[in-house]
Amino acid sequence: MALSSDSIELFLAVVDHGSFSAAARALRRVPSAVSMGIANIEAELGYPLFDRSHREATPTPQALALLPHARSVASRLRTLQVHAVELSQDLESTLTIAIATGISADELLTALTGIGDRHPLLRVHLLTLPPDQVRRALHEERADLALLAMPPGVDREEAFVHVADERFVAVASATVDTAGLPTELRRLEDLGGSRQIVVDGPDDAVADARHLVSDNRWFVDSTEAALGLVERGAGWANLPTAVVRDAVASGRIRTLEFDNVTNGITAPVHLVWLRRRPVRRAAGEVIALMRPSRPVRR
Repeated sequence: MALSSDSIELFLAVVDHGSFSAAARALRRVPSAVSMGIANIEAELGYPLFDRSHREATPTPQALALLPHARSVASRLRTLQVHAVELSQDLESTLTIAIATGISADELLTALTGIGDRHPLLRVHLLTLPPDQVRRALHEERADLALLAMPPGVDREEAFVHVADERFVAVASATVDTAGLPTELRRLEDLGGSRQIVVDGPDDAVADARHLVSDNRWFVDSTEAALGLVERGAGWANLPTAVVRDAVASGRIRTLEFDNVTNGITAPVHLVWLRRRPVRRAAGEVIALMRPSRPVRR
């Protein structure tokens, strides 16, 4: 075909350098080889690419029409070549990160944007899942990294870096009565007889036990569903402050108050990976960008 990668390179060299001789010097070829190469392309296309009546090689209207597309193809080819080399240097083809629902991922998204600029052909897959499913995706090796609020204790199979702290607060509807919630709520333990909306899987052994107060529980897989149920009075919930901020400000839900304890649970948010799996290039860059000033804990 006339427009192979080599012919596109040759065509652009003549356009950019203005003559066959200058293009030959840039490509480290003899001028006759450049002239013959362009002539072969023109013969296959059936029209001239350059006006040779002047000292400089002037692109024809057809050449100018092809020019932006040729530059696009050349740019994509260079990107492909770089990516092919990166794959040989331990860059993964796809980076999968599982994020616990309700956890702020702003810093992670900023880090991924920078990595995407450096590795434009890297595929990134973000999964937003309930906390128990995030851990499961990581341990089943369906995710390379996991971002979640960690309960107390350390899993020896996991390595992690602390990236933030997330505060969870108990909230209920501000407009309708909540099922089972005492009218005169004073103590945390008074929540025990009301229905709790839990954002997690239905396995109580997996959920962070500090969040489990009521014996009557509904389980949902998103903070949006939990917030909607809370607003309608279906139950109360422990939710991240960032998730409930707007609903509290607009008067749709209220933060509960207790006489015997301050409302709120603070949990460290960790970026987690498995010790048994080597950290590949893009994943390692995410870890470094999330907390570049802190040593990674192993």
